[in-house]
Amino acid sequence: MHIYRTHTCAALTEAAVGEKVRISGWINRKRDHGQLVFIDVRDHYGLTQCVADSSDASFAIVEATRLESVVTITGEVVRRSDDTINTALPTGHIEVRIESFEVQSAADTLPLQVNSDEDSGEETRLRYRYLDLRRSRPHANIMLRAQIIQSIRARMVDQGFTEFQTPILTASSPEGARDFLVPARLHPGKFYALPQAPQQFKQLIMVSGFDRYFQIAPCFRDEDSRADRSPGEFYQLDLEMSFVEQQDVFNAVEPVIRGVFEEFSDKDCGEDWVHIPFAESMLKYGNDKPDLRIPFEISDVTEIFRDSGFSIFAKNIEKGAVVRAVPGPKCGSRAIADRMNSWAQGEGAPGMGYIIYGEGEARGPVAKALGAEKAEEIRVQVGAEDGDAVFFACAEPDAAASLAGRARVKIGQDQKLIDESVFRFAWIVDFPMFEKDEVTGKIDFSHNPFSMPQGGMQALLEMNPLDIKAWQYDLVCNGVELSSGAIRNHLPEVMYKAFEIAGYDNSVVDDKFPAMINAFRFGAPPHGGIAPGIDRMVMLIADEPNIREVILFPMNGKAEDLMMAAPSEVDDAALNELHIRRAPVPKKSG
Repeated sequence: MHIYRTHTCAALTEAAVGEKVRISGWINRKRDHGQLVFIDVRDHYGLTQCVADSSDASFAIVEATRLESVVTITGEVVRRSDDTINTALPTGHIEVRIESFEVQSAADTLPLQVNSDEDSGEETRLRYRYLDLRRSRPHANIMLRAQIIQSIRARMVDQGFTEFQTPILTASSPEGARDFLVPARLHPGKFYALPQAPQQFKQLIMVSGFDRYFQIAPCFRDEDSRADRSPGEFYQLDLEMSFVEQQDVFNAVEPVIRGVFEEFSDKDCGEDWVHIPFAESMLKYGNDKPDLRIPFEISDVTEIFRDSGFSIFAKNIEKGAVVRAVPGPKCGSRAIADRMNSWAQGEGAPGMGYIIYGEGEARGPVAKALGAEKAEEIRVQVGAEDGDAVFFACAEPDAAASLAGRARVKIGQDQKLIDESVFRFAWIVDFPMFEKDEVTGKIDFSHNPFSMPQGGMQALLEMNPLDIKAWQYDLVCNGVELSSGAIRNHLPEVMYKAFEIAGYDNSVVDDKFPAMINAFRFGAPPHGGIAPGIDRMVMLIADEPNIREVILFPMNGKAEDLMMAAPSEVDDAALNELHIRRAPVPKKSG
């Protein structure tokens, strides 16, 4: 007999009754009934109930051993009595009568409850993550993540993609977020950077003559934490394809993402994944990651308010403001309207105007100032019915869109209008290539600087930069951005011109992106790709509100690893070897 186990804690069934077996695992629960002690032994696979009688030699040690101690139990499998069968467990029809009991590792008093779903708080959970991961839900989430990644790999290989690994130590690159820098010991004063994404490498793989690349890629960005973004590092399904247009990328990615979501979730994924131009998304949903489960859209009612009796909006429209109308199904009460107004003020807006519809009339200050005819025009445009309200955001276009978009989500949540039983995917397309900084007036890239402009060089030469669209696209699901991608610019002259419009001369391109611009001079295929986030996909499938719940060893919101005590101080000898001098800490005045 094996010294630790003949079976796992999920393997024993009634077929094993009468057999002598050995199992090992952690003590999950213990119930002392006086003459009998029952313990549930847990391993990676499941639970098995074991029992010791007061007449047994092992009774005293079983009774004294703490929860989460690691034990090995040898005994006979017996059938449970009918009134003690636990149908929720695969092993619920049997138990093991303890003949020998060995403590492999005794546990101290626990800082958190392992056998409970009770949340012990972020700090405790992350400091003792190895205990937290013994709990059923975190354990299941990490196993789900592993299975999803395994499924993704198989699906990518089946589509003819080949997995390559790209460097982790590379050059710093201005790609939107802060780099994590690594000092180069052999090159004083110089630094490597951890890759924000394998962007340049995967394009160079295409230039190198490979055709379909993918990788489950680690990415490193020194940015703040959010519910759907882990600080420090994350993983993405990184892929690139040669000789493709936008739709070819969609055709390759959709079966993989859909297949994974359908394999690991019972939720409906919809028939068709709609394509929504960026401008339309901003108008109808107030953002570029719309939650399509919310059954109403935002409307532009600027012209109805222009030169109207509602002077506050009318005057702002003359100064360049717009008015966005957000339907409020079943929000037709003064109490709800006042709550929405207070919420908007809490979001930094002056408030939200509203019209309440009911009993064939429109009510409220906005309706009174507009007049019945214009109020009815709004009702028809947004599709409001009796008992509904319509809320208004009046500001410059971006601010109005943002407030209206957040109000749409809030109404959907508050009124329980979001269908939690579905995944709704959409491709956001036709992103603007450039944007203007409202403070400096400078033209800069709005998305990925390596994207091909729609219309190519001709568009860059002849069009207003703010009117140029890029072959860029995002994949969103239920209001979460899963992925960004693009058809890449593969022509040196187009790359130089695009950067020139953004205020960078050729020397900047040569200095910051030497490998890419040089490679393009030796024959680069048209290519494109995308990089869906693994963490976000698992978070959605696991139905977890925070990405931390699906990462094995996550950092906290301050980018600290409480378990490993990172980041940590290093001694002066290590700094001297790296040619780094510690900057003095500024003294506090007073």
